[in-house]
Amino acid sequence: MNKIAASMEEALAGIEDGAIIAIGGFFAAGVPRLLLKALIDKGAKDLTLACGSGPLLGAQEELNGLVKNGQIKKMIDSYGLFRSATKGAQHPFEQQVRSGKIELEVYPMGTLCEKYRMAGAGIPAFYVPVGAGTLLQESTSTNVEENRKKKETRVIDGQTCLLEYALKPDFALVHAYEGDSEGNLRYRKTARNFNHVMAMAAHVTIAEVENLVAPGELDPDSVHTPGIFVQRVVKVNRITFDITNL
Repeated sequence: MNKIAASMEEALAGIEDGAIIAIGGFFAAGVPRLLLKALIDKGAKDLTLACGSGPLLGAQEELNGLVKNGQIKKMIDSYGLFRSATKGAQHPFEQQVRSGKIELEVYPMGTLCEKYRMAGAGIPAFYVPVGAGTLLQESTSTNVEENRKKKETRVIDGQTCLLEYALKPDFALVHAYEGDSEGNLRYRKTARNFNHVMAMAAHVTIAEVENLVAPGELDPDSVHTPGIFVQRVVKVNRITFDITNL
């Protein structure tokens, strides 16, 4: 099955206002930058962006565009704010988080990764000891007070665990180093990060691919995301960017 989209517009078809979109990447590594640029051009509003570890902090030009357009309603992340408090206080994204215009919901990184993996595996919820006995047990970590809810707990083998729910986005935007027209993907080194679990979790996965090959050219043992999890593929050129301001 040929899953290649002829254009970015075709690749992002169906993304509408209010969508939940997973954004792959770990800071600057493995971020689907060109899909993000196309998402800005598309202009869909009230988006919930489900991240892993600060991909939009590593893609500041794209973050700036999304904020300027007023497209972000909520961000879910494990590291959603700039490392510099001074820089963060001057940035429109953090200003909107502090004012409550954008909701920021934070999870420990491993817990967030597991929320995606569970969604991909068809498991609706799971218990995890991370956060037990801390503020994370008392409520969801969010800047919007009315959305703070106390976590359900259970003692398992003498250890208190928190109930967490799977996170299944409507769409996932991922970046792959190599892929074929059937959607089989291979990521490069640390750029793998959250991309593969997000691709499993989403209803529709859209992959931007640097090197597009014919079916059968990828070594099956090197495939990180099988094509069954990918609905659309779009060829992109490798881009460079400045990471000095992260």
